[in-house]
Amino acid sequence: MRVIVTGGGTGGHIYPAMAVAKRLEERINDIHVLYVGTRDGMESRLVPENEIEFQGISGKGLSKKIGVETVRTVGLNLRALWETKKILKDFRPDLVLGTGGYVSGPVVLAAAIFGIPTLLHEQNVFPGKTNRFLARMVKKVMLSFPESESFLPRDKTEVVGLPVREDIGKIDRKTAAKEFNIDPQKKTLLVTGGSRGALSINKAMIHILLQLEKYPEIQVIWGTGSATYQTIIDELEASGIRYQRSNWVVREYINNMPQALACSDLCICRAGAVTLAELSTAGVASILIPYPHASDNHQEYNARAFEEKGAAKVILDKELNGSILWDELMKVVFNPFVLEEMSAKTKNVLQPGALDCIVEICLRTAWK
Repeated sequence: MRVIVTGGGTGGHIYPAMAVAKRLEERINDIHVLYVGTRDGMESRLVPENEIEFQGISGKGLSKKIGVETVRTVGLNLRALWETKKILKDFRPDLVLGTGGYVSGPVVLAAAIFGIPTLLHEQNVFPGKTNRFLARMVKKVMLSFPESESFLPRDKTEVVGLPVREDIGKIDRKTAAKEFNIDPQKKTLLVTGGSRGALSINKAMIHILLQLEKYPEIQVIWGTGSATYQTIIDELEASGIRYQRSNWVVREYINNMPQALACSDLCICRAGAVTLAELSTAGVASILIPYPHASDNHQEYNARAFEEKGAAKVILDKELNGSILWDELMKVVFNPFVLEEMSAKTKNVLQPGALDCIVEICLRTAWK
């Protein structure tokens, strides 16, 4: 069996594609999986690092402003179609799976035109432009959220959930707490804005730490992100906050997120699809601050889906400040019933077992 997976631009598209590729290789002995992405996208680094065969093509997302760069982008994407045609001819796939991002457009489109079985996986509540365009051409669109069905042809959709790292939700709290030298019996707040960080969240957290100095029973694991770490450390010191203490862990980056989730009770974070899938799998309640510049405002759609199910509180980035965040924290962290109810509801937002479900659909759809 020969399979092409494609997706790029952000980790939300890349990590699910890699997870499917790895699981297909585990399940089937006689299989050849090829990941097709852009030559200069983050997938060109991540995919080979994960020991998955990679082939790069041209391609670039269209800017909202029409100009000279638009013409160049159209030219690159037309070249990508030509390059994809050659890859399909040489590789002869039995199946092509796209997970979104502009790179999956030419690959899935060319495969569908040539009659090769094609599938899409949509991570967000509001489908991306590429997947909305391709939905009518493919065999099936697999969804993370049931709310996405209203934006796509319903006869082609199936809700499967979103793959997460295998150790998410499987680590013992006591064992995980040792990773951060914190007490597994105390309530723990996890704060993250992603690998580069979210300045608005970090600024609000300075106010939160000032308040939490009076509550030693509340622990904090805070990943500031690489882009804002030194700025935030300088502001903490200028504010006179003694942030180096036993019940607070302030780091530039949390590189052991499965353990962090395993020993946390509430997470303050953005609303990317992969992050939300990990929260759902781990059963961690959340206060979500959607990234305001996400394409099609998809993070707010994601966050509202969690909020409507009682799994999260939502604060828009433009409304965020330390006082508002503290008010929301007070309502959740200091009310055990609310926190427990939110955690229980979080587990039911996304369908479990997404990876195996996706693989089964791949096997049913591919040429044999």
